[in-house]
Amino acid sequence: MRAMLPHPADLGRKVRDLVRGHRADLRTRTYANADLNPPSGPYEVVPVTANDGARLRVHAYGPADGNVMVLVHGWTCCLEYWNPQINAFAGDYRVIAYDVRGHGESDAGSAALTTDQLADDLESVLDAVLRPGQRAVLVGHSLGGMTMQAWAGRYPEQVRRRALAVLLTNTAPGNLIRETTVMPFFNRGAVRLPFALGLLGLSAPIVFPPIPPVTWLFRRGIMSLASVGEIAAFGQNIVRSCPARVRGKFGTLLAHLDVGRGAANLTVPTTVIAGSEDDMTPVVHSERIVEMLTETGTLDGFRILKTGHLGNVEAYREFNEELARVAESAFGIPAQVVSA
Repeated sequence: MRAMLPHPADLGRKVRDLVRGHRADLRTRTYANADLNPPSGPYEVVPVTANDGARLRVHAYGPADGNVMVLVHGWTCCLEYWNPQINAFAGDYRVIAYDVRGHGESDAGSAALTTDQLADDLESVLDAVLRPGQRAVLVGHSLGGMTMQAWAGRYPEQVRRRALAVLLTNTAPGNLIRETTVMPFFNRGAVRLPFALGLLGLSAPIVFPPIPPVTWLFRRGIMSLASVGEIAAFGQNIVRSCPARVRGKFGTLLAHLDVGRGAANLTVPTTVIAGSEDDMTPVVHSERIVEMLTETGTLDGFRILKTGHLGNVEAYREFNEELARVAESAFGIPAQVVSA
């Protein structure tokens, strides 16, 4: 009987393979709304190794000689989070999306997790996907937008060399715990959320089982209650695909995050989009970024969509219209936005 039992190491590998397969399934599920589905066309895998040896999963969609968009996702997401944008723009543009370290299929790496490291990762991706002298439209959601601010602060001389325009959505420069309205009663008046309690919430390895109470809480806190059906399912599946330990580790980073006046170094036309129902990064954060951009004269637009935190999914058609405007202004070529 003992000989028939699997070796613990073999059993561990099988369990890990099952978990990886489940996470991949969550990232790549198909929906009746084809705009949410993985792109049907071919893509190129771009080999990128970060400065600590971490391998990053980078995909390039669309014509190899096309003008480039680089999309950077947020906390607990993955490159598939951008499906509504990849499907819309990869016909005309070279659309680059990558898994932030530790997310999706990118390595976690050996370096300490800091915003400087995330900025270095972005610089490594830009090195790999841009030809000499080529400039891109950079799009960052949530942590991706924070990464771009950190990158601009760390590599100010590269901003004009690498970017023609920037779009930041549902993001912040810092003070997340002080401003979040995810937890009831706190930060909506005189009662502030204690830092220790906020840190506990962000750093906890929370899971999101697909049961009605959790789905409701996810819509209420992360998206908005107006997000229903496949839009809500897509958002929750993407977030569920992230390992709980990664969620907790990056949550700790977010609790302490402060990219200062990094946005002031975005010395190219920069558009900011906020969500009126965003409890993770309320509008006040975007307003602070807008103030910095106004001071430097690089604010290209500020728009508030009626969404929660996953704005480019919840209102992807309106978001894509704004991104098309940014791209047309940057490249001088009208975008043919595709939608199912």
